Amino acid sequence: VTPRVRFAPSPTGFLHVGSARTALFNWLYARSVGGTYVLRIEDTDAERNRRDLTDNLLAELEWLGLDWDEGPVFQSERQERHRQVVADLLERGLAYLCDAENREVSGSTLVDGLAVRFRMPAGQTMAFDDIVRGEVSFATDDLEDFVIWRSNGSPMFLLANAVDDADMGITHAIRGEDLLSGVPKVLLMLDAIGAPRPTYAHLPLLVNEQRKKLSKRRDDVSIGDYRERGYLSEAMVNYLALLGWGPPDEVEVRPVSEIVDLFRIEDVNKAAAFFDVKKLEFVNATHLRGLDRADFLQRVAPWVGESAPWPAERFDAGVFSAMVDLVQEKLRTLADTPRFVDFLFLSDPVDDPESWEKAMVKGPSAAEMLDGAAVALADCPWDVDSVLAAVAGVGESLGLKLGKAQAPIRVAVTGRTVGPPLFETMAGFMERDEVLRRIARARARL
Repeated sequence: VTPRVRFAPSPTGFLHVGSARTALFNWLYARSVGGTYVLRIEDTDAERNRRDLTDNLLAELEWLGLDWDEGPVFQSERQERHRQVVADLLERGLAYLCDAENREVSGSTLVDGLAVRFRMPAGQTMAFDDIVRGEVSFATDDLEDFVIWRSNGSPMFLLANAVDDADMGITHAIRGEDLLSGVPKVLLMLDAIGAPRPTYAHLPLLVNEQRKKLSKRRDDVSIGDYRERGYLSEAMVNYLALLGWGPPDEVEVRPVSEIVDLFRIEDVNKAAAFFDVKKLEFVNATHLRGLDRADFLQRVAPWVGESAPWPAERFDAGVFSAMVDLVQEKLRTLADTPRFVDFLFLSDPVDDPESWEKAMVKGPSAAEMLDGAAVALADCPWDVDSVLAAVAGVGESLGLKLGKAQAPIRVAVTGRTVGPPLFETMAGFMERDEVLRRIARARARL
């Protein structure tokens, strides 16, 4: 049987990194074994579902590159099928009508305004093998009868989930650990409708640095936000793949195609996975450095276009393209780009108080360094080695190593303590007079 998996989100908000990890592991499993990846939108909660949220969710999945083979199937369009199943369970006595006080109401057909509960059998043990967690069992005596049909005439999540998995021939249900407790109820319904049970794999929880479950309110968990902050889709996929799984050769940063080749659902571990933004940054920076120039320029375009912090008429695409080799190595995200090059396209460098304090106020001999550099740079040859030698020479006369010596020059010229290689930038991309003007401007502030 060809493996069939599904990603079945509810369109009630943004795509959460935990949901994205679930989508990814289903996709990786399908692609690694030649299976079918189904996208199902579980939109039975009419009050909370919005079409724009669905569209956004589909766009984020497409951005991640998680293409689906079938769907999207909308659960709301299958309510007549769900109604048929509930009616059959009622007629067979496996479910019963109940009122608002959860009291059983006699009758074997659906009644408007009444909910339906599944009748929990007594004295049974529901056991199943989970690929990640091993054997799991629940005693039905520990579980209560549960609602499968709302009084407003719509199916509950578990009922719709079970019926749709059965009808779509889902062979493997790969999903978050938080859904584990619902499995015995789903299995009872599958058994009741004569459908085969899927194989389950419950993925470990994602936790923050306090080892608490990731929260939409407390943690940065929106895929869309990371996209807007300049993370690469392939880096996000690469990092999400490491949350509960690891390649056998322990080389963590690699192309998605290699991850597909190496992925085995049996290798997923059950320990909670730490969603580490710093590690995500590292993975992203590594992928950024691997982009060729043309690809990088295409990807970074939104950040150096209309939203950039400089007047459009001052931007020089040729200068920026030539700067790529100096800048790309330093970036963590695409959104970092403007602050590494803005000084080239602004009439004056930005005023960054933290950088000024560090280099000009707390740094050693800032005034003397600026005075000396102004003289040395006024008549030295305008090439990288000569500019470096001029600044280094002034620093040596003041007893400063190059790192300390160049700091006030960097802040005077670029506005910040961190940026592209200073001497290559000055000699290669700036006029001598402009460099001297900026040094004089900074000196006047001291």
